[in-house]
Amino acid sequence: MKKLTRSTNKKLLGIAGGIAEYLGIDPTVVRVIWACSILIGGFGLLAYIICIFVIPEK
Repeated sequence: MKKLTRSTNKKLLGIAGGIAEYLGIDPTVVRVIWACSILIGGFGLLAYIICIFVIPEK
């Protein structure tokens, strides 16, 4: 069973890398989607901050 955790493949805090590992996709894809969501509506920033507190480290 997979468990969502922060990644050691990180640029900031490992959130996007952890989500990419969980989904089995390239971390760059998650980072680009996250950046677009921040630029388009700002929701991505709020979601990232929430993920910092919700997603545990390995």
